[in-house]
Amino acid sequence: MLDALCQVSLFAQLTKEQFQWLSEHGRELWLVPGEYIALEGEPLDNFYAVIEGEIELTKKVGNAERHLMSCGPGTYTGHELILLDAPNHIANARAAKKTYLLKWDKETFWEMLTTCPSITRDLLIITAQRLQILESMSRHHEKLIALGTLAAGLAHELNNPATAVGRSASHLQQIFHRLPSLGLKLNQKQMTKEQLLFLENLLEEAITRAATPCYLDPLTQSDREQEVITWLELHHITDGWKIVSSLVRGGLDTQSLAKIVEYLSTQSLEEILTWLEATLTGIELLDEIDQSSKRISELVTAIKEYSYMDQSPMQDVDIHQGLESTLTILSHKLKNGVTLTRNYDQSLPLIWAFGSELNQVWTNLIDNAIDAMNGQGQICIRTAQDHNCVLVEITDNGPGIPSEIKERIFEPFFTTKGVGKGTGLGLVISYQIVEKHKGYIRLFSEPGNTRFQVILPTSLDETTFDCHQCEFMPTEECMG
Repeated sequence: MLDALCQVSLFAQLTKEQFQWLSEHGRELWLVPGEYIALEGEPLDNFYAVIEGEIELTKKVGNAERHLMSCGPGTYTGHELILLDAPNHIANARAAKKTYLLKWDKETFWEMLTTCPSITRDLLIITAQRLQILESMSRHHEKLIALGTLAAGLAHELNNPATAVGRSASHLQQIFHRLPSLGLKLNQKQMTKEQLLFLENLLEEAITRAATPCYLDPLTQSDREQEVITWLELHHITDGWKIVSSLVRGGLDTQSLAKIVEYLSTQSLEEILTWLEATLTGIELLDEIDQSSKRISELVTAIKEYSYMDQSPMQDVDIHQGLESTLTILSHKLKNGVTLTRNYDQSLPLIWAFGSELNQVWTNLIDNAIDAMNGQGQICIRTAQDHNCVLVEITDNGPGIPSEIKERIFEPFFTTKGVGKGTGLGLVISYQIVEKHKGYIRLFSEPGNTRFQVILPTSLDETTFDCHQCEFMPTEECMG
């Protein structure tokens, strides 16, 4: 082992006695390609020196394992997180080829710093460099995770209205092919002006009723349909079940149908009802296309507002607009089991800020709140102002953040999420963005009540009032 120790540059200045101590306290390790020495999320245990071969550090992002860095002969790893007092590995470490290592456990590593003080400086320098690389790579991965989450949600949100447009357009095309022939059949009935006027008024009233939101509840709709089907059967209308839904949504009950028989010829009844149903269905489909197109437009607008596309990075920002565009982007996660309450101060001023970066903060905090509640619970968003500062408070009624980890919540790489679900940088990035805006984040947490308060100045001017003087106390208005 002594010969192996000499190949590590970190130990170049050690004495024979120090080499002997390292040799006595260390262990040799031979790895085959693909063999792991550390797994992300598992307890931190050893410091390693690579003598031959190569160790590859990777991190799970979603379902994929991403490369972070490699450690070749003469290098070492594991000390970075030991020095940070991290409880678990933040990455996987495996042999990229046949590898020969020396290792020391965590307790021995701390003794090593006392026994071999000359290595401390080099360890600190390489630790700073490694952490900078790891943080940079992890930031990139964090953004990929966030982007993937947003993209998946948007794809889901866009798919529903897009599918509705396609389905409605196809059905509408079939109806438009039928309407001319139905109209010709009615013309052949040689109706009087009074009859045509009656039919025109009947159609207009049906269109108005069909367009009224919640005109009939499902149970009433079903009962009316059954009554109308019975009436149609008594009047020898074949396949009445095919047209009954549209007729009832248009308010055509048995009394209305009786008036048609009274004003018009019984022999014309089937052609008239078929024409009415086709026209009403066509109008309903047009309305569905209109609503779906508006939903797609709203999502596209929200994306542009969220990213501040084609706008200056820094400008007067409407906090509420940013929150609303973020909520639209995350709407797929808010639908099932999450109740959202808004308590906005409508007098809130515009603030001079990097709008797209602040939206990252709202995304991280809201997404974390949803995850903390496992998608079932209540979220409240409150805004307020005091002097030259504004507040955005995001509250959830999840289980809360344990007191023993509150102080670590903004530390780099610290995460309570499972492997592959977070890098431990979401809150760090949020903290740094808020700090960049000369603001700060406060956390209040207990079971059933976790609040993140983001306090921001209205301007980044050096003479801006110090936001730390503002007292935004937690309130119970949102959570009840």
